[in-house]
Amino acid sequence: MATFLEIVESLRWKKLPVLDDGFVCLVDVMGSDAAVVQAARVSYGEGTKKVSDDRTLIRYLMRHRHTTPFEMAELKFLVRVPMDIWRQWIRHRTASVNEYSTRYSVAIDAAHRTADDEWRLQSAANRQGSQGKLAESLGAELSAEEKELQDRAREVYQRRLSLGVAREQARKDLPLSTYTEAYWKIDLHNLLHFLELRLDSSAQWEIRQYARVIGEEIVAPLFPLTWQAFQDYRLQSVLLTRLDVEVIRQLVAQGRLPADLASFAAAQDPSWAGLERCREREECLDKLRRLGLLQGGS
Repeated sequence: MATFLEIVESLRWKKLPVLDDGFVCLVDVMGSDAAVVQAARVSYGEGTKKVSDDRTLIRYLMRHRHTTPFEMAELKFLVRVPMDIWRQWIRHRTASVNEYSTRYSVAIDAAHRTADDEWRLQSAANRQGSQGKLAESLGAELSAEEKELQDRAREVYQRRLSLGVAREQARKDLPLSTYTEAYWKIDLHNLLHFLELRLDSSAQWEIRQYARVIGEEIVAPLFPLTWQAFQDYRLQSVLLTRLDVEVIRQLVAQGRLPADLASFAAAQDPSWAGLERCREREECLDKLRRLGLLQGGS
């Protein structure tokens, strides 16, 4: 089995591809699973190791959301990402960032392009999301238009530069699909929060690809105990609200599990009743489906 240092060296500066021209690579890492447990045990002093092994302690910390020990480890990445996706990424203000500047340097000559079969339709239920795909024949037309638009924008940009226009002004009409690069340094706790949000099925598909590579190909081998606990208690868990619990209690008391939609409607919280659209109700229904407590209907 490879040692921690061997794993680090195998990952450092290795450009892991994402999308058509993006990548993620590990620049450096400070700490490991051992750093997390070391930080946690300092609160208890000598002898804690005898009571709880590393795996048990990390799982306890994750389960009870004791986050400070996970802040003791840090990771630094170099990422290449389309600017529109970077706008979402940079919303996570818990990292240190140094981005490639098109004021000082010529913009990266690469733009994210969409395959013919990857044009998504707007979701009717979620204004932020997508659902289903456009027919590939129409997608081919959009992809051709996209290439034409990106190529033309690049030509205009290069012409401005050739005429001596300042880089800070020449760049203003570059499309958001243009790739940028940045160093991104973040502690493990905040990285896991980023991954929890960006691996969710409701997150945009493109940023989910970056989160998947960071999580599965970098965090998992570097922090195997933490990653497993994160999957068990955060990624693949179900959070029940007080209202969810009350619905389940009523269904249990009435012997209506697994429930049908009529039983659920009778047991739902009064504040949901009568509402044509209710996000809380839909989320509760989804949780019941995941738990195998609801049959039929969607």
